[in-house]
Amino acid sequence: MLVIKCARCGKKAFKYNKIGHGKVLRCYYSRIKKDYSKKDSDKIVCRYCGNIIGIDDGDCIKMNQNEFTYTGTKLNK
Repeated sequence: MLVIKCARCGKKAFKYNKIGHGKVLRCYYSRIKKDYSKKDSDKIVCRYCGNIIGIDDGDCIKMNQNEFTYTGTKLNK
């Protein structure tokens, strides 16, 4: 389980169940366990500072690589 955090303010954006190794490029809505972010048209933004974390792409969020950090462990396939 990964905790995705805003890179600007450090607050939680959501808790995500990442499966497999590799970068966090997309976050699928079905694997998000707890959501702290908010949606502004097609952008996913930090609830606290308004930083754009990613872009809504239907069934997933395309993540902006420099706008978030994460802690936790990834699950092996």
